[in-house]
Amino acid sequence: MAALVRERAEVPGGAGSAGRTALVTGGSRGIGRAVAERLGRDGLRVGVHYGRDERSAKETVAAIEAAGGSAFPVRAELGVPGDAEALWEAFDREADGVDVLVNNAGITGRREPLAALTAEDFDRVFAVNAKAPFLVTRLALERLRDGGRIVNVSTGLTRGNAVPELIAYSMAKGALDVFTLTLAKELAPRGITVNAVAPGVVDTDMNAGWLRGDCRAWRQSAQTAALGRVGRPEDIADVVAFLASGDSRWVTGQWVDATGGALL
Repeated sequence: MAALVRERAEVPGGAGSAGRTALVTGGSRGIGRAVAERLGRDGLRVGVHYGRDERSAKETVAAIEAAGGSAFPVRAELGVPGDAEALWEAFDREADGVDVLVNNAGITGRREPLAALTAEDFDRVFAVNAKAPFLVTRLALERLRDGGRIVNVSTGLTRGNAVPELIAYSMAKGALDVFTLTLAKELAPRGITVNAVAPGVVDTDMNAGWLRGDCRAWRQSAQTAALGRVGRPEDIADVVAFLASGDSRWVTGQWVDATGGALL
């Protein structure tokens, strides 16, 4: 039995990743694109999921291929009925199994305090950030090879300073953290690891509205991080790449602080 578990847990990483396939949800932009491109450089064939922005998805696929990798687009809108089924139907047309699943797709929703949020606002954020990863992962299990990897993209807000304007977002990501812990224990007998990566403030399109156009917001965000700058998508992608590799074989059920020290 020990030999069987050991064999299941031995997954090649880095240059040895040829022949492995990954799916990155929300992989066409921001952190997701950086993750997809990094996994492509590591030798994985990458399914680049997108909801509506086909152009960005094709650009990401092209960038991976230009760097010598292999990738394909996967279209499915998340947060709507039948989303997980549509996603895997599109994926299955291109690949016959998956080794790495990165649940990255997410939305912040309206930046409003509790009193200004509606039930519809709350439901939409939870549908994309918590329910969709649950359903996508549930259907992934029959496709995910033993020794595989699941990485969930969380947020430093679930354990850091409270932001009232992002209450629904933070709550949904908190649910994703619990999902990570529970799933890690359930899938351990198959040698599958499950971990969460928690970014802080990262310079992405999702944050552009309040971050890039406000010098004070940028400066304050940089000062909050112990390392003294705003995060870049590549900072998060490199952490995800480690957790997707064979080097992370003895790490599971963890919440990895990737905030640049903002929670210190």
